[in-house]
Amino acid sequence: MTYLPLVNGERTYLATWMDLYSRKVVGWQVGKTMEDELVILPLRRALQWRQPVTGLIIHSDRGGQYVSAELKELL
Repeated sequence: MTYLPLVNGERTYLATWMDLYSRKVVGWQVGKTMEDELVILPLRRALQWRQPVTGLIIHSDRGGQYVSAELKELL
């Protein structure tokens, strides 16, 4: 997750999920706040699109958004 400065002086946030094998971004979301949904929505889309097999390994920096109950349930 990173922030993107805007020309008006404000900032927005970008969360991405990358498939480290293919080095492709498989899910992303831009939002005004760093709420849990900023990482959950792109992960849902990535899982739907890639349909990984059982045993998928997820790695994150363990920031607050990555330890939410909703994300744990999704995983």
